[in-house]
Amino acid sequence: MTRLTRCRACLAAEPLTFLCMGDHPPANSFVRPEDVPKNQPMFPLDSQACLTCGLIQVSDQVPDGFFEHYLYVPSSAASMHDHFAGLAGVLKKAAGNGLIVDIGCNDGLLLSACNKIGAKTLGVDPAANLAEIARSRGVSVDVGYFTHQGSARLVQEYGPAKTIVTTNTFNHIGDLHDFMAGVKDWLADDGVFVIEVPWAKKLLENNEFDTIYHEHVSEFSLLSLVKLGAYFDFKVVDVHRLGIHGGSMRVFLKRAAAATSAPATVSEMLAEELDTGMLDAQTYIDFAERVRKIGVDLIAMLDQLKKDGITVAGYGAPAKGNTLLNFFHIGPDRLDYLVDRNALKQGLYSPGMKIPIRSPDVLTEDAPGVLLVLAWNFFDEIRTQQNDFAARGGRFLVPLPYPTMVN
Repeated sequence: MTRLTRCRACLAAEPLTFLCMGDHPPANSFVRPEDVPKNQPMFPLDSQACLTCGLIQVSDQVPDGFFEHYLYVPSSAASMHDHFAGLAGVLKKAAGNGLIVDIGCNDGLLLSACNKIGAKTLGVDPAANLAEIARSRGVSVDVGYFTHQGSARLVQEYGPAKTIVTTNTFNHIGDLHDFMAGVKDWLADDGVFVIEVPWAKKLLENNEFDTIYHEHVSEFSLLSLVKLGAYFDFKVVDVHRLGIHGGSMRVFLKRAAAATSAPATVSEMLAEELDTGMLDAQTYIDFAERVRKIGVDLIAMLDQLKKDGITVAGYGAPAKGNTLLNFFHIGPDRLDYLVDRNALKQGLYSPGMKIPIRSPDVLTEDAPGVLLVLAWNFFDEIRTQQNDFAARGGRFLVPLPYPTMVN
């Protein structure tokens, strides 16, 4: 695999390599029981920062075809239902009676919410297994990767899109310029392109290194999206701050000819990025050092719990959790098992560390003393769901921004 020598967004040369996490399997390549003895494909997981636009990127990408069978679904988190219901209203207002396209529509949760309020919708996704779930919700899906080359067929078959949205998918795209060229072809002249992604500023502030993995090839600053859009004559016309996934942003872009003046939030967030030091090398060097210390402290806490005879399980089997487990070498010797509400993952084993994944129902029978919260971005929801666990004296170990035991 070849290391990138320029930024995926602004194309600036020689991004700074600042966090090398060794060889990892793709974070969503969960293991079937019969395959546990086999070796998994492993790839270097190295992080780079563009000191021109503040993009954080993985220097290499997993082989083509990986996303044709995918196990992450937003539906397993109750908070995402409310989040997408709110976004549906925003998109319907922007699109009117025009077509709303969701690229990376996953299991159709967002578009089913759009359909409920009378929107005209279409999903695009390469994962055939998830497309079937979306269709069961009444969502139309065009199965395949979205590319510039394929955009002409989509325009001809479905007509121009008044609104194109991508939620937590843009960070999966290896060739951002090819994707943007496709968006430019499909979007109506007066249309809006909406990108919802984690905000790289929050990643740095909250030590969210685990959101970096082979499928998440980019973590965006707002500046990086401004510069990327400019290549295609798009302007950022609005941005919303979001609390989900550890701190995200919803960015609205329009063609320059149709762009309206941006609210103050845009300039405020750009200024915050500069103040945070997102264009300074030392910011990333310091971040990497904090991450290494988190690993040392977390391992010490887990080993002490084991020494004290306390059973520890992991809550959630998210992709981000697999970055953490593999980087810190936390395996079944430290975590007895993981639990996850996503039935697609139950009965499988975590990539790399090969920890068994069970239903959360097992917590009632097994009653571990501590849950390591790998899905920390949903901790409030998890804590509510696990009232009985806490009432029995169970504790939560939240790894980020620093390892903290919560009673």
